Amino acid sequence: MSHSLPLLQADCANCFALCCVALPFAKSTDFAVNKPAGTPCKNLREDFRCGIHTRLRDQGFPGCTVFDCFGAGQQVSQVTFGGRDWRTHPETRGEMFDVFPVMRQLHELLFYVDQALALPDAAPVHPELRRVLAETEQWTRADAAALADLDVAALRGRINTLLLKTSELVRAKVPGRKKNHRGADLMGARLSGANLRGANLRGAYLIAADLSRADLRTADLIGADLRDANLRGADLRGAVFLTQPQLNAAHGDPKTHIPPTLTRPTHWT
Repeated sequence: MSHSLPLLQADCANCFALCCVALPFAKSTDFAVNKPAGTPCKNLREDFRCGIHTRLRDQGFPGCTVFDCFGAGQQVSQVTFGGRDWRTHPETRGEMFDVFPVMRQLHELLFYVDQALALPDAAPVHPELRRVLAETEQWTRADAAALADLDVAALRGRINTLLLKTSELVRAKVPGRKKNHRGADLMGARLSGANLRGANLRGAYLIAADLSRADLRTADLIGADLRDANLRGADLRGAVFLTQPQLNAAHGDPKTHIPPTLTRPTHWT
């Protein structure tokens, strides 16, 4: 990660538990209860820590273990609002909770652009990537009113065009014909041992898919839903735009090869 960027991973100790308050969740396999946006989770303590943090999966909250704000929480808490928390400064609640999802998108975009800039094969688009990186980083330092008016969708659209070019340049180096499963419904698909090297899996639904021993080297996985996917023995080295939350949502084992920039989830066996 560039030293000029804000921290693009969660620092919960410097956040006012914004993901536990600002965001809604519905009772499902991911969450044990319903919670509307702007309402503190029932497990949130007065010190902004989770009362069941070490038991989230056992207590029916696996969705919390796979969420990552990409560092937006502490940015909003400590920079946008200067360390004023929503409990002792209740007048900040509305703005703070509205700004958090915007900041989260900005930090996610910074993460992807920073990843693209680290790929030598994407050198032809690096100048444009550096320009949007600087622009997006500047927005993360804007005040709450400016962030509330920001057209994030338009910014995301411009950046996505560059990320697509990045993906094409990187995957073009992979020999042979590459599979295109962009946005495909592959829920529960049997892809054990499949050759998906250099494949386009952008936005693919791979929920509970069997990808054990699959070759996913240099595959574009941006936005792919890997919840409960079986990655045991799979090779994800060089996977393009793979994130920690995606790994956290899947199942793997010691034979799963992951990029060195990511961490092996503790629940993998």
